[in-house]
Amino acid sequence: MQLSSETIDKIRERNSSADGIYSKNACLNGEAVRRKNSKPEDPYLRPPFFRDIDRIIHSRAYSRYIDKTQVFYFIDNEHITHRSIHVQLVSKIARTIGRALGYNEDLIEAAALGHDIGHIPFGHTGEKYLDTLCKNHNAGGFKHNVQSVRFLDKLEECDLTLQVLDAILCHNGEVTDCCIVPEKDFSWENFDRKLANAEGGTEPVPATFEGSIVRFADTIAYLGRDLQDAIEVGLVDSGLEDLPESLQSILRESGSFRDINGFVIDSLCRDIIETSIDSECISFSNETYSFVSDLKDYNYSTIYENERLHEQDYKIELMFETIFENYLSDLESENRQSLIYRDLIDLDMVQRNYIESLSPPEIVRDYIAGMTNSYFESVFKKIVLPERKFRDFG
Repeated sequence: MQLSSETIDKIRERNSSADGIYSKNACLNGEAVRRKNSKPEDPYLRPPFFRDIDRIIHSRAYSRYIDKTQVFYFIDNEHITHRSIHVQLVSKIARTIGRALGYNEDLIEAAALGHDIGHIPFGHTGEKYLDTLCKNHNAGGFKHNVQSVRFLDKLEECDLTLQVLDAILCHNGEVTDCCIVPEKDFSWENFDRKLANAEGGTEPVPATFEGSIVRFADTIAYLGRDLQDAIEVGLVDSGLEDLPESLQSILRESGSFRDINGFVIDSLCRDIIETSIDSECISFSNETYSFVSDLKDYNYSTIYENERLHEQDYKIELMFETIFENYLSDLESENRQSLIYRDLIDLDMVQRNYIESLSPPEIVRDYIAGMTNSYFESVFKKIVLPERKFRDFG
């Protein structure tokens, strides 16, 4: 059903008044750029960045968030964070900041929901092992932010806007930024150059203020929540007695020991809003940046690098090596009964030109990167365990 001209006029009037409350540095809907523009835009009912949200949510890769863990991948606890929760937290935090500062919430939400689609089984630990395998087989390295772009731009060809893809590529919350000054370059040439550099390990800078906000929100979302999860699973004592004194004093003054996640989200959001309003950058204050750096150092030493968390990593490494080598062998021998043909190469959804441009190790990389934790475990078992027959050999 087409909207009537009268309805369109009313929506256009309301949208134009909404554009008036945007920051002068906001990325407006009219600036959205696509590679193909294969479908006509409907700027009144579904503006371009709003449409990108739908395309991401309806992608197959987005559906797989549900079975991708965040940090604690061998803990059966339904109350800890998975990727599906994390991206929603990033979206909510980034939209809170963006709304207060006058930036485009649709662009922010699309980037936040799509930013971790390239994450693989067992999180950053799995990423480390896949990165090594890719390098050993002359397939470059592996970076989950680059893989997110591959899934959305190549494998499923969502035809997302340049601004959303750029924000996804540049989302890295593991980098401790105090201030980000966006590049403000909305050209595909610059994006493709940034993508190639990111594949080589260079840290790209967002082109938009919205992308910068998502990058900060990624940090805010995981810092407090990962600490809360660590307390939940007993990796960190709930009294937090081993926190550095600088962090303890702040938490004592705020009365936030009981809800450190809420304190981190609320205080850091408020600080960014206060520091960045009407500014030419998105930033923390120096005091808050120091707090974030200290908390991140604490999380790394106490949680992410904790020996108890990594005591079974050698098994994960073996699983990655076994699966990678098995499917690489299947491709080289053209074993069309292999799951990699059924699940990836022979699917109608896969863009044939893209697959044909890849080397066998690169195809295996994309296949493994798309697996959920449970599917990864199931294909490993299928490779290493004998297959039982039903009653006889018939």
